[in-house]
Amino acid sequence: MGRFKSPRQAQQFLSVHDQATSLFRPKRHRLSAESYRHARNDALSLWTGYSNELTA
Repeated sequence: MGRFKSPRQAQQFLSVHDQATSLFRPKRHRLSAESYRHARNDALSLWTGYSNELTA
């Protein structure tokens, strides 16, 4: 559980972390280099949009 105060707090963090990890780490072994770069660029665009929404 690391430095989390409760199991609930750890679970909340891990659920968000899992979604972000899935977004930024596409299955490389299933993609061509071009498709992988495209997937990474799409992920970065999504992340930028989400962070801009949160700061606005």
